[in-house]
This record gives sequence, C-alpha cells and structure tokens, in this order.
Amino acid sequence: MKQPKMVLAGFVAALALATQSPLLLAKTANSETNETSRLEALTRFTKVIGIVERYYVDDITIEKIIEKAMNGLLTNLDAHSNYLSEKHFESLKIATEGEFGGLGITVGIKNGALTVIAPIEGTPADEAGLEASDIILKINDQSSLNMTIDEAVNIMRGKPGTPIELTIVRKSESKPLKVKIIRDIIKIDSVYAKTIGDDVLYLRITSFDKKVTSEIKKHLKKHITSKKKKGIILDLRNNPGGLLDQAVGIVDLFVNKGVIVSQKGKDNKEQKTYKATSKDTFASVPIVVLINGGSASASEIVSGALQDHERAVVIGEKSFGKGSVQVIMPIDETDAIKLTIARYYLPNGRTIQAKGVTPDITVKQGSIKTDDDDDYKIKEAELKQHLEEELEKVDGKEKKSKEKKVKGEEKKDKTIITQKRLDNDLQLRSGVDILKALIITSKRK
Repeated sequence: MKQPKMVLAGFVAALALATQSPLLLAKTANSETNETSRLEALTRFTKVIGIVERYYVDDITIEKIIEKAMNGLLTNLDAHSNYLSEKHFESLKIATEGEFGGLGITVGIKNGALTVIAPIEGTPADEAGLEASDIILKINDQSSLNMTIDEAVNIMRGKPGTPIELTIVRKSESKPLKVKIIRDIIKIDSVYAKTIGDDVLYLRITSFDKKVTSEIKKHLKKHITSKKKKGIILDLRNNPGGLLDQAVGIVDLFVNKGVIVSQKGKDNKEQKTYKATSKDTFASVPIVVLINGGSASASEIVSGALQDHERAVVIGEKSFGKGSVQVIMPIDETDAIKLTIARYYLPNGRTIQAKGVTPDITVKQGSIKTDDDDDYKIKEAELKQHLEEELEKVDGKEKKSKEKKVKGEEKKDKTIITQKRLDNDLQLRSGVDILKALIITSKRK
C-alpha cells in the first residue's frame, strides 16, 4: 500500500514540474535574451571606443575617451546628472563644506538653456540686477551653450573681489544685456520677519538652510501665539530651495496630519514618505504663500503641499519646476558622479519636476499707481522735510538731527512693511488683501 502513495506523490510532483516548466523556461529565456542584449550593447560601445582611439584626428588617450563617454552618458540622462572629474569633485566639496567667493545666484537648465533660478537677496548678483528666468548666454567670453550646471558654477565661482561679466537674455529686453559683477563671500540671512499693519506677519524665506524651521517657529510663537498677528504672508519668491527636512518642517508647522511629500525612485531605499505631526502646529491661522519663477525645489514642496492640504492660498506666478533628488556617488578616491535617483511628489500625487506649482491666483509682478492727490501729498511731505532740514542748518543741528532720523528710519524698515513698499509690490499687495479677507472669514466660522 506504500508504493501507490509513492507513485501518486511522484506523479503529482511530475505534474507540478510539467505545469511550471514553460514559465521557468520563459523566465530563463528572457534572462538570457536580456544578457545577450547587454553584451551586444557593450560590444558596440567597445568598438566605438576602439575606432575613436585609432582614427580620431587628434591624439587622445583611452582614459580621456572614457571620461568623455561617462560625461556624455550622464548629461544626456537629465539636466542635473553629470560626471564629476577630480577638479569638479573638489570644487563641489569646497562649495558644500567651506567658504568661497561667488555671485549669489542659483542656476538650472531650463528648456536646454542655462537659466537663473533666483538671485539670493543681498548678494552681488541681486545688487547687480539679475532676475529669475534670466538666461545666461555667456560667462565672460565663453558660451554657456552645451555647458553643464557644474561647469557653469565652477567658472562663476572665484576669488572674492574679482570681476566677472555675464551676457544675459531677458524677455523684457530686445537685445542681450551685459552685466558686470564683483565676486564676494556669500553670506545670507535665510529668514526675515516683518509686520504689516495690525493683523499680518510677513515671513520671507530666502533659502532652506538648517536653521529655517527653528527661526520660523520662533517668529510664530512671538507674533501668532500671543495673538498679536492674525494671518501670515509666507514669501518664497526667488527661493531656490535647500534642505528637504527644513521644507518638511515648515509644512509640519501648519498641517497636523497627512502626507507632506513623498520621494520615489527605482531603488526601494529611495521610497520615502514624509508625514505631518500634530505637535506644535499652527493649524488654524490663515496663510498666503507668494511664489514666482524663481521658487524651486524646497520652495515648491512647501507651497505645493500647503496648497494640496488647502492650508494656504498660493499667489504669484508659476514656479520653476525642480522636483528631482540628486546624490553624489564617489566612484574612486578622486572622481564621482552626481545622479538623479528619485523624484518628489506632492500630497495629491502630482510631480513638481518640469511642471512646477501653479498658483491659485496668478498675479504678475508690478506696482500700483497712486492718484494725483497722493502724488501731491508726497511732494508736500518732501517739501516740509526739506524746509525742516534747512532750518536745522541755521540752528547748527543738521548733523545730529540727520543721524537720529536715519537711525530711526532704519529701525522702522527692519520691523514693518510700509504702504509705499506694498504699492511697489503688486504680488505682496494682492496677498495682503486676500489674507485680510481670509482673516475676516475665519472670524465668522
């Protein structure tokens, strides 16, 4: 009686094997086909290298051919991946670890052109008048066409006090402009806080460095918790981005649950989701976020996440569209590659990359013209000030009075945003008007 069981067991095993065999064979066949394709592709590549080494008009070493091939491979993947030779790798380490001279702009490749994402407030580039979306046509006498981001940055970076000339193309200008800039040590404040009237706290973030969340939280506790201010303007215009954890931290200050941003890549290790917590959250205060074409990366995560959670009204112009993750991977002691390994996705599942964040209300940058009566009042005020100064000259108190006056004005400018500033900034003025409407609405709920 034991033998039939064995035979039955043998039959079932054979049947199972026969059922699975075509699938196993198919997988094996596919694997072999893929391997054959890889070998054929590598063989073609090797042949091309051999032909170039043998017949190219100039002498070129095999090491140089391979370096050029790797550089071509990575730059053709996307605008942010590239090969870092020893020189470029060292420059990158200096930029991230040490102090260096530069212009104070963040650049990217947009539609194949080297484009200013944003000038950083208070830097040589900002003072020279560079604007977001300016296309850099030439750096000194060198064309930027076919130049990688890192190559461009390496040329623009240099010894503080040395000059550089950029030839730029700007939509509003009929011909290219030449802009001369003197390099300097780039030191910036990442957070500015001011007040607008009795109700509004204005928070300007210029870049997302490691202290941004703690600085913003400090201002919120001072002005919002104490009920001094009832609404927030979060200005992310011309903010090129920075640290992801700081962007997540800012959103977490205003959202008490749900996804803030997710990161998706081919490697399972790069699949990450960042969620909001309910701790220390300002979940009810009305918010308006200002963005423009110079808002990128972390700025787009913050504005897009607050928009998806319906926690803020986003005003301004469409953002830059930089939503990919790059890492530096050393390949030996001297060289490395910068490779895009993932993309960011906002809470509603939409991607930022090449699409950007579209504002809820589009407002172009501009100023508000005042009427003739206002012009007359300003002139009248200026005349009165002039007469007072002339009187002070007679009394011998001019110098002391002027110093006192200037100091008072500087202190005032650092703490409040004046009506004149609002009139010269249509996006900010629109944001304030909408925020005040939100404050009124929130009172009625």
